[in-house]
Amino acid sequence: MRSGILAAGNWIRDHVMVVDSWPAEDGLANILSQSEANGGGPYNVLKDLSRLGAPFPLAGLGIVGDDAKGRAILAECRELGVDAARLRVDPDSSTSFTEVITVRGTGRRTFFHHRGANAQLGPGDFDFTGAGQRLFYLGYLFLLDGLDAAGPDGAPAARDVLRRARSAGLQTSLDCVSAATDPSWEAARAVLPEVDVLFANEYEAGGLSGHPLALGGAVDRGAIETVARALVGHGVRRWAVVHFPAGACACSGAGDLVWQPAVRVRPELIAGSVGAGDALSAGVLFGVHEGWPIERSLELGVCAAAASLLHPTCSEGVLSHGDCIAFGQSQGFASFS
Repeated sequence: MRSGILAAGNWIRDHVMVVDSWPAEDGLANILSQSEANGGGPYNVLKDLSRLGAPFPLAGLGIVGDDAKGRAILAECRELGVDAARLRVDPDSSTSFTEVITVRGTGRRTFFHHRGANAQLGPGDFDFTGAGQRLFYLGYLFLLDGLDAAGPDGAPAARDVLRRARSAGLQTSLDCVSAATDPSWEAARAVLPEVDVLFANEYEAGGLSGHPLALGGAVDRGAIETVARALVGHGVRRWAVVHFPAGACACSGAGDLVWQPAVRVRPELIAGSVGAGDALSAGVLFGVHEGWPIERSLELGVCAAAASLLHPTCSEGVLSHGDCIAFGQSQGFASFS
C-alpha cells in the first residue's frame, strides 16, 4: 500500500521583510520586521503538510548548497520529520534564496530571486527506484532551469520526470510560478498529459490553457470554467485546480466543475500573502492523499491558505487541519456569482 508525498523542485530560503510602503525607484521605505524562513514549492508544501498534521510520510528531493542556508533547510527537514535522503548538497552552488518584500498596509508582496543550486536540478537527479509514496509533487514549472529546458521535441524536460514518476506508480502533481517574462506556454502544455493534479493561478492557468484571463477584481465564472476545462482538454488527468484571490475552481478529468470560495479573512489579521498558494496546494493534496471528496479537499485548501495569511512567512501561520477548517468557518467564506 503506497503512502506519503514526495515533493521536489525549488528549495529556497526566504528573507522576508515587512515594509511600510513600496517606494518609487531611488526612494526609501522603512523595514518594520524581518525574518528568514522556508520558501519554494516542495519546501513550503511539506512544511505546510507537517503543520496540518499529515498522517502520512513526507519526503523531499532537490539540491541545496553547502552553506548556512542549505544546512538550515536540512535541519528543518529533520525537525519536521521530512525524509531528506533525496535532497542533494552541491558544494559548488549556493542555496537559492528570495528577498520577499511585503507592504504592511496591503499584504502585497514582491520577490527578488536568486536561483542558486536549484538551477542545477535536472532529470538525472530523479530516481524513483524504491519510491513508495502515493503522490509526487513538482514545483515550480518556469523556475527550474534544468527542467524547463526543451528536449529534442521541444517539450520541457519536466515532462520526462513526471512520466517516469507515473511509470513508477506515483500520482503526479505540478505547480507553476508566475515569472517576470512570459514563458513558452505552448511548449509547457506538452507536460500536462503527465499531470494528475495541476495547480495554477489565474495568470498561469490562462497561459497554459491558451485562454488568457483578466479577472481584475471580479470573478468571471464562465471564463474560469473555459480555462479549467481547456486544461483538462490539454491532458490534465484528474483535477485542474485554478485558484485566484476569491477562491478556486477544480475541473475533473471528466469535465465536472467544483467551486470553492475563499475565506473572508479580516484585513487587520493579514500579515502577508506569501506562501498562500502553496498552502492551498498542501491542503488539497492532504485531501487527495486521504481519498477525500474534492469539495472537502478544496475547503481545506482555502482554509490553509487563509491561515497562512496570519504570519508574514510562508508557513508559520498554518494550523492543524482541524483548526484551519475551524478558522475558515469562523471567518466565513466569500461569495461570487
